Amino acid sequence: MVFIWIPIMETKRQQKVAGQIQQDLSEIFQREMAHTFGGAFITITTVRISPDLGLARVYLSFLGVKNTQFLLEDIRERTNLIRQALGRRIRNQLRIVPTLNFFLDDTADYAERIEKLFVGLVIPPAEEVAD
Repeated sequence: MVFIWIPIMETKRQQKVAGQIQQDLSEIFQREMAHTFGGAFITITTVRISPDLGLARVYLSFLGVKNTQFLLEDIRERTNLIRQALGRRIRNQLRIVPTLNFFLDDTADYAERIEKLFVGLVIPPAEEVAD
């Protein structure tokens, strides 16, 4: 089942919960599960939470990884284990632990492609207009 929602504007509560989930997931990936993913450095770049706080879209960035798709699939397969670890951390703050959906954050790659386009761009000087 796929949940789709379009965030119009996050409330303060959504922002606060998303920030807490981002911090807790970062600690889970870097401390509790560092050995699980072959020593890859996993960064949680963004967390977006649904208005009912039941679904979290987690965007990840990887360092020291050659096959990012394989690692992303490995993380997706272990979502329940990650969600349990998150639940232990936030059980006193939230009634339910949100369902986690993991996505690859490709903004760095996108920025690099745009930068390459700008480097290769040749702009001729503007012609002066005579009065």
